[in-house]
Amino acid sequence: MTLIGLDDSDSRERGMCTTYLAVRVAAAVRAAGGTVERLVLVRLNPAVEHKTRGNAALCVHCDLAADEALSIAREAVDAFAATDDPRTNPGIVVAPGETAPEPVVAFSRQAVREHLALDDAEARIDAAGYRHAEWGNARGLIGALAAVGAWQAFDDPTYEHISYREADRRGTPRDVDHDSLFAAADWGYPDAWDTVDHGENAMVCVPHAPGPILHGVRGDDPEIVRAVAERIESEPIERAALFVTNQGTDAHLRDGTIEASEDGRSYRLDGRVATSPETRRGGHVFFELEDGSTTLACAAFEPTKRFRDRVRALRVGDALTVCGEISEGTFKLEKFAVRDLVTTELVVPTCPDCGRSMESAGRGQGYRCRRCGTGSPGKVEESVERDLEDGWYEVPPCARRHIAKPLVRGGFDAPIHPER
Repeated sequence: MTLIGLDDSDSRERGMCTTYLAVRVAAAVRAAGGTVERLVLVRLNPAVEHKTRGNAALCVHCDLAADEALSIAREAVDAFAATDDPRTNPGIVVAPGETAPEPVVAFSRQAVREHLALDDAEARIDAAGYRHAEWGNARGLIGALAAVGAWQAFDDPTYEHISYREADRRGTPRDVDHDSLFAAADWGYPDAWDTVDHGENAMVCVPHAPGPILHGVRGDDPEIVRAVAERIESEPIERAALFVTNQGTDAHLRDGTIEASEDGRSYRLDGRVATSPETRRGGHVFFELEDGSTTLACAAFEPTKRFRDRVRALRVGDALTVCGEISEGTFKLEKFAVRDLVTTELVVPTCPDCGRSMESAGRGQGYRCRRCGTGSPGKVEESVERDLEDGWYEVPPCARRHIAKPLVRGGFDAPIHPER
């Protein structure tokens, strides 16, 4: 077995996709008489600076000798990668053997949550004796090495079936039939998830950016995601492939505290709402979360759509578990769980005789009804109707990060309130 790790071959302008490069490498392996056992797609830390939107790295597991595998991968990068883009810096790492050593697997786990250095990647490549190739500043070696150990690092593998456009159609609007896609998504749900967004009437599996992908169907069952894709009516498909992934797993999240949390990482944190949610310019919703004396700004940004209404329904004192990424001191919400809702509040008492609100009788003297003279020693507790219940709430499918886990996949303490 030989593992071919690939990363950083795409371009924001030209729209190239590293998954497509991996598929072309796999095709070349087969043309050379080799067998491809699997294609691995790993989503790395979504909070790193040098990334495309999805921050994916790929690995082709095949049975060619390492030298031949490296030659095939180099030819594919030269043919398909956007190497003329100064921000595209491809890397290839070729590892002989069915498994990677523990230092490489540990590097793969770290790459999903940490910021890693090129020097560290190069040192581990040399220590393992791996063949490699790089272009530009060689940053792609980080993701390529992470991809080599990713299969062993996956704790909860999921699948994506990706269909690619014919070359002469790329850069033009995608032709995907809306009704057939929604029908296919409903047929495959919940084994295939985040295919569409019913609330926004959005075809989530169809990308908007330029590039070779026509649609990508994700889920827990490889046969279901393939069947969903086959039910979608669309323009002709050049080729398609199935990937095993860490998408939809929350592998990027770590348990932490507000005080110890850092920028550029993703967390699962506990705290209480410290300020009332405020909708700011652009439709973004902010509030402060506190844990003892430490506070953290939390935000539900406009692209999270109806999720913002859940955030607006929070009140000071609500106990939450929040999941998301910290960027420039702000926690970008992906989902949250209500642990304890505030269900009462202190209000000015009402006169039991005339029904009017009492008024302050003076500092420390309670309240008194001016009409009836009835008094009360202080504010009284009153029940509050809430638009939230205990349990988990999440952003809609149209706003979900590739690596974030949808509630419908399970594994969350009940109750859950999944979005479709």
